[in-house]
Amino acid sequence: MLSVADVTDARIAEKLKESLLREKEVLLQELHHRVANSLQIIASVLLQSARKVSKEESRLHLVDAHQRVMSVAALQQQLAASRLGNVELRPYFTALCESIGASMIGDRQKVTLGVTADDSVTSADTSVSLGLIVTELVINALKHAFPGDRAGAIAVDYHSRGGDWTLSIGDNGVGISKNPANAKAGLGTSIVQALGQQLGAKIDVASSAAGTKVSVVHTYTPVLVGQAL
Repeated sequence: MLSVADVTDARIAEKLKESLLREKEVLLQELHHRVANSLQIIASVLLQSARKVSKEESRLHLVDAHQRVMSVAALQQQLAASRLGNVELRPYFTALCESIGASMIGDRQKVTLGVTADDSVTSADTSVSLGLIVTELVINALKHAFPGDRAGAIAVDYHSRGGDWTLSIGDNGVGISKNPANAKAGLGTSIVQALGQQLGAKIDVASSAAGTKVSVVHTYTPVLVGQAL
């Protein structure tokens, strides 16, 4: 039978544990905020540099780097708002696309960028890969889908059911060029394929004169008891 002193000690130990956990959570959130702020500063420097350089190729590389840094900064903001380190994908994708649109879309009346998603929550590691895929494909669509001041729309969609999920980025632009060199550059194949493989997903590309849609599809395969890993 526990004595009064034992019960008191147990309560003190439990309160101390709770206090330490709260302190750890506050410190972790502060770390995420500081990392996000630092990334935004780096992104700002990249964008300023892009505006100063005269060589078009260098400018485009700096703009691309700016958007990739901003995608990670947006993730850090979501992590800071999350108590468990998990990320809500709808606000994350929305913030990410707002950031890309703000720096790359000159006329929001001509080119729109929208997000539809369910209430899915995923781990920080998975959300990083998903965010980089969205960044890569949205940037590519903005750069290649609407030439000659053409109007259009880009849609980012994510839905999941159980362990299955699909992320798609589609546009109603001119479609992927039939020129192999241009098609490869426009799609950013190597990066998206690598990230898809990392997520255990397959990449499906559908393109025509009515636009392009890239789907990242993950199908959950349960591991049976006794099955070799």
